[in-house]
Order: sequence, then structure tokens, then C-alpha cells
Amino acid sequence: MRDIFHRIGMGGLAFAAMLAAGPAAADLKIAYIDPLSGGAASAGLNAQKHIVFFSDRINAAGGLNGQKIKILSYDNKVNPQESLIVLQKAIDEGARIVMQGNGSAVALAITEAVLKHNERNPGKEVLFFNYAAIDPALTNEKCNFWHFRFDADVDMKMAAFGDVMEKDKSIHKVYLINQNYSFGKAVAAAAHRMLAAKRPDVQIVGDELHPLQKVQDFSPYVAKIKASGADTVITGNWSNDMLLLFKAGKDAGLKVKWYTYYGGGLGSVPAIGRDGVGYLKQVTEHHKNVLPYLLPDEVAFHKRFTEKSDELYYWRIRNMFAMLTAAAKKAKSDDPVKIAHALEGMKLDTPLGPMEMRADNHQLLQPLFVSTLSDKVKFDVEHSGLGFATDEKIPAADTAMSTTCKMQRP
Repeated sequence: MRDIFHRIGMGGLAFAAMLAAGPAAADLKIAYIDPLSGGAASAGLNAQKHIVFFSDRINAAGGLNGQKIKILSYDNKVNPQESLIVLQKAIDEGARIVMQGNGSAVALAITEAVLKHNERNPGKEVLFFNYAAIDPALTNEKCNFWHFRFDADVDMKMAAFGDVMEKDKSIHKVYLINQNYSFGKAVAAAAHRMLAAKRPDVQIVGDELHPLQKVQDFSPYVAKIKASGADTVITGNWSNDMLLLFKAGKDAGLKVKWYTYYGGGLGSVPAIGRDGVGYLKQVTEHHKNVLPYLLPDEVAFHKRFTEKSDELYYWRIRNMFAMLTAAAKKAKSDDPVKIAHALEGMKLDTPLGPMEMRADNHQLLQPLFVSTLSDKVKFDVEHSGLGFATDEKIPAADTAMSTTCKMQRP
């Protein structure tokens, strides 16, 4: 199947005219549940822009089967209990799809609540689209039919790092620092397994867990890293926990290689600055220098949002809406059950390579890129003069991992 957003961009007017021929349908309500205040707000607000941007493009092309998308946004303060409260509010207000990404503990709470709701309310089912919560459990022992993940999980990303670290013989001592919840613990566990398998000669000299989005000064943690003699740090930190860790490291003159899950997230590159050139690595499904030119989606996003910090960072949100559009068309319906069945096993081409939604555990397979911060690239991040250059591309099919998912289907 061709890239859906290419079709919308090239033939949107004709598509809209075709859909307009039928009677107007009620809005399809999508609930966006993520932190819009507090220490993690930068990540939540940035993702919200992406969700509004791509839903508006679908609406401009006529919607899904003639049904316009309406985004309902809820602030969960990256708290699982608060998330369950606003989830029920969203369902009561008519939401049929829930989108969330920041915090695997939140995602685990939402996926269990959605499963229970759907079991108790046949005919009023809700889908959960997860764009960033990457605890492997969500598509393994905690999998269910109603949950679809559009980001690579912890183990998939760590395996990508392993391909690079296996070749880098300058790495001798590694320090692990992560947030103290399910995702951070999964990153640490994956790092231990990966290093044991691919670099058994490397010594892990620290394994630190810290409170999620509560640390204001990372200098004590940086002092431990320096004292350990580490030459490399592996971290899953995101939002404030990432940029404040970088700031403390820069202030202390810490010179290590940073292997990060979210080192290119909002504010992080300006925080580390030139100290990160050649040292800061990330694993993502996209960065601005993957191709020698900006993609149409990136150009359009930059025209819509014009602040220095506005970057099309969540390419996976773009892929999420592309798959939703294709599934609704395939199902000829916006009913969540029919969309879910249509998504299973779906394959789409994208400008960065083909992607596939696994039918067995609802984990999206998409190309991954390990990249390093550079001052010699065409496109920079947040007008910093610095951007990422690709070290390694892992094709979508090569990112697949074994699964323990035993899914019950309706």
C-alpha cells in the first residue's frame, strides 16, 4: 500500500470531494492523554502539536470515511491514577480512540482499563494507540487486542545500540542511569543483557535509578558517573530528566559517550551544545538528516509551527495517523473493532522504508536509525547549528523480536 500522506497531499481535493458526496457524519473523537503541565510538559505539549497537525491534515482531506476527527486533550501529569480518571472522562465524552505515549506506567494502567471497559461494554469499544510508551511488557505479557504500539520497544532500540557498540572498541566502562519506573528498569535490564551478549569485555560501573521528573539538580549523579571512571553512559531519560542531566554533565566537564533513547528530544541538544558533538547518540525512527532533503511532512510542520523548538520529532505519530487512515479505508468503517482488525498485519510504504503492524502482538515494525550529534550536517535541531548524522540504519524487518503475547481476540 502506498504512503497514505503522499496520497492526501497529492490528491486531497479529489478525495475530499468524493467523501463530501455522502451525508455528514458525527465527529470521531480521539482522546489525547499525556502530561500538559509539570516537569514532563514539554514532551506532552510537543506531541500534542503533532497529533493536532496530522489530524487536521486528515480532516482537510475529508476525514475518515467522511467523519472528521476531533481531538480531546487531557492533562494526566504523567500519573497513572490521574490518567485513569481522565480516561473515564474521555470515554464518557464519546472518545473511541485513546492516544498516549509519555510513561510506560501510565500506558500499563490505560491498557488494562481499556481492556476491562471493552469487555463490559460491547458495542462501545475503545482503541488504545500508544506512540511512545515502550516497556516491552505492553506487547508481551500485558498485550491485548485493543492496544497498538507505534514506537519500537526498549529491547528493539537496545538491540540497535548493540550493533553500534559491538564495533566501538573504545568503550570499556558503562554507567547506566535511568528513571525509577517500569520503562527505566526495562532499559537497565536490556543494557545488561545486550552488553553481556555483544560486549562481555565491557564493565558496568554503575546502575542508577532516580525519581521520575522530580530531580532538579543532577550534579550528585554526575559526580558518581565521573568517580566511576565511565567512558559511556546509557540512559532512557526523557524530557526534563534528559536535559537537566546533560546540563549537569556539561557544567561538571563530564566527557562521556551518551547512548540515549531520547537525547534528541525537545531542549536536549541546546542543553548539551557542542559538548555533545561526536558524543551524543540516539536511536529513533527518524531524524532530519536521514535523507539529504527535508520531507514534505517536515516542511509543512515547520510552516505550521514556527517557534525555534518546533521540530517534527515524532515521526511515529505521523506513521500512526497514516495507519489509522489506511485501516479506516480498508475497513470502510470508523468502528474501533473493524479498524483494529484492519490494522493487524497492515503494511505501508513510507519515505523512510516499509513498515508493518505485527498481527501477533500489535507492535509496529519500522526502520530505526542510530545517529550521532554533528556540526557537519545540513539540517540542525532547534536552530542550534547541530544535528544528527546516521551511524546505522536497521530495516524494519530486522527490528523484530520474539514475543510472549497470547492475545485473545473478540
